[in-house]
Amino acid sequence: MGIRFAVGGGREGWTRTLLTAVGVGLGVALLLGAASVPTLLQHREDREVARAATDQFSDKKVERSNSTVLQRDTPTDFRDATVSGRVLRAEGSDPALPPGLKKIPADGEMAVSPALRELLDSSDGALLKERFGEYRVTDTIGDAGLTNPKELYYYAGSDALTPAKGGHRVADFGYKEPAEPMDPLLIVLVVLICVVLLTPVVIFIGTAVRFGGDRRDRRLAALRLVGADAHSVRRIAAGEALCGALLGLAAGGLFFLGVREVIGTLDGWKISAFPSDVVPVPGLAALILLAVPVTAVLVTLISLRAVSIEPLGVVRSTKPRKRRVWWRIVMPLLGLGILLASGQVGGDVINGYVGGDVAPPVFAIGTGATLTLVGLAALLPWLVEASVARLRGGGPVPWQLAIRRLQLSSGTAARAVSGITVAVAGAVALQMMFVAMHDDFNRTTDNDPGRAKLVVRADVGDGELAERMIDKFRTTKGVKNVIGTVSTYVVKPGKLKNPDDLRPTTELTVGTCANLRELARIGDCRDGDTFVVHTGDTEMNKWVDESARPGKPIDLNAISWDESGHQHVPWTLPADSRKVKARPDPGGDLHDGIYATPGAIDASKMADASTTAMIQVDPDTKDAEEYIRNTAAHVDPFLSVQTLRAVERDKQYATIQRGLQVGAMATMALIAASLLVSMIEQLRERKRLLAALTAFGTRRATMAWSILWQTAIPVAIGLVLAVAGGLGLGWVMVRMIQKSVTDWWLFAPLTAAGAALVAVVTLLSLPPLWRMMRPDGLRTE
Repeated sequence: MGIRFAVGGGREGWTRTLLTAVGVGLGVALLLGAASVPTLLQHREDREVARAATDQFSDKKVERSNSTVLQRDTPTDFRDATVSGRVLRAEGSDPALPPGLKKIPADGEMAVSPALRELLDSSDGALLKERFGEYRVTDTIGDAGLTNPKELYYYAGSDALTPAKGGHRVADFGYKEPAEPMDPLLIVLVVLICVVLLTPVVIFIGTAVRFGGDRRDRRLAALRLVGADAHSVRRIAAGEALCGALLGLAAGGLFFLGVREVIGTLDGWKISAFPSDVVPVPGLAALILLAVPVTAVLVTLISLRAVSIEPLGVVRSTKPRKRRVWWRIVMPLLGLGILLASGQVGGDVINGYVGGDVAPPVFAIGTGATLTLVGLAALLPWLVEASVARLRGGGPVPWQLAIRRLQLSSGTAARAVSGITVAVAGAVALQMMFVAMHDDFNRTTDNDPGRAKLVVRADVGDGELAERMIDKFRTTKGVKNVIGTVSTYVVKPGKLKNPDDLRPTTELTVGTCANLRELARIGDCRDGDTFVVHTGDTEMNKWVDESARPGKPIDLNAISWDESGHQHVPWTLPADSRKVKARPDPGGDLHDGIYATPGAIDASKMADASTTAMIQVDPDTKDAEEYIRNTAAHVDPFLSVQTLRAVERDKQYATIQRGLQVGAMATMALIAASLLVSMIEQLRERKRLLAALTAFGTRRATMAWSILWQTAIPVAIGLVLAVAGGLGLGWVMVRMIQKSVTDWWLFAPLTAAGAALVAVVTLLSLPPLWRMMRPDGLRTE
């Protein structure tokens, strides 16, 4: 009978049921999405492992065969995106293939991901297309070779790739590196994020199943009049709620499938995923399918405990019974107590035990945070009721209408904004944790991007290549200065007194006077000069002086003293070499050893050397870095280009922060939708009252302001409660990770965002209000 009431009863019945189904469905869709995250991450990791070169990280030497492949990772950056890729060279007729490829690209050919192909074909990708100018796109990488649909990835074929050029010989693909353990602080952060994002969803589902409660109770009173007993009407109400919940599950499944198909086209916050990856964990999906109907029935039965449904009406029409407050206060206090009793996490001490391999108390953290946030949501209706009960008459008509409405039924308005309260409280606590642990995962480097933003390195110390690199970069658009050097390690020749001693070794750096001045305080300099450079380290200075002896010979081929078959390359350090102090380079490093100008030594004689160009970028030139990367690719496609950054972020920390942004956006969208649906339901419940007020001549502006005040008062009380609860929860969590609170005022922008969201939703509810303010709404059958 309850199901018949839910799906029957004409337009009113269907409208009520559909609103419940939509509300529950939005929450179910978000829960299914959250339950799909583990599967999504696992599938991404599986594909990344499948394309990793098996032998690249192994000490085992791979012999050349018909199936071996030379490969080298050659990633590049393009504006704010990373373009990953590899250069491949087949060494036989049956080479091993990475996933997603049908064949190894031939020399000058390139296989690209669909997203990279789209970028290269667009006007925005013109500079990137110029960088890959020597390759022509001949194939597209299949889904099996990509971590997500929007990944920018490529495989290029080149006969120029050799082991001397950094090529690694591999016999197969599919290597899994040992998993990097997550920092205990990040585990705590992830647990709190899950609680903060999912608790408002559960609260909203509980609110949605109570839509249309007043009308339902009047129908149940009519059933009592025709002979149904109290237990029967409760079972009927439970059946009606169960029907709405089941329809909500179906709607949530449809919403989830729709978003699942669209997610592959999105790329905001790097959340793109293949639809086949977005599959809920079976156990979690079963829990959702079971929990939602059970929650609907329990919430309905609990809500009916405070209502006396009799044949002649519903006692709720009189003054409602005062809410009990003791358990509402105990719940958040109990949650905070559990967190305080859970011990500390951080450094090498976890829960009072020494050793970083002890896992944080995940269950205790989740339970304590959930009890705290749910307790705040439970405390809100009592606070709203207690606050409006003390207000008496006076003020403008909209204010009086709003206050009287809240005094008669404040519970509905409080439930509608409870999601905002929980979300803001959780956001305040999370923000306090992010600020407290910021310095642990965002390291300030010694880099000076003002002196050089990009560093380009070649694995070979070719004097001609060095001159070509420097000349090309200096004439590149957007370049202000280039610090170009060639360096290698040299040793003191001759026999050692003790064969077990280490042979004195130091670094030899060759560059022009202008470039060497960027690395050491050399003062006066002419081409042909040489210098012995010291840092502030006394032990290192002694080591340098052992090998860099003015007027004495050194060997330019350091490797010849460790391995047989290499030729000695003697060179005498000029006797007039001056001793100077090193200066930090743009990367913050100090280079000691021997500094020489090109006139003093032929760089082509330096064995096992490397060439470096540190490039200062003109900040006023748009895409200056892209022009420089293009020049590097044209000089030598195997040049390494590194960006110097003043701050380095931990990758796991950055991933969690990005996940929080995505989850917060989804949760806030759900809260906005829930508020809108709740307000429309409240207006629909009061349709006859609105029509009566309109018939008496009440102006639209008066009713609009009344609706605004009815929402603003619970929101204001809820935000105050959220700030207090969020600061308390945040303080406890920060204390747990052994940090200190550095900013107690960070709640201001969060509360402003919550208030703005409510204002927007209220404005969106005005059109339905205008439609319901018609005198013909008094008609009834």
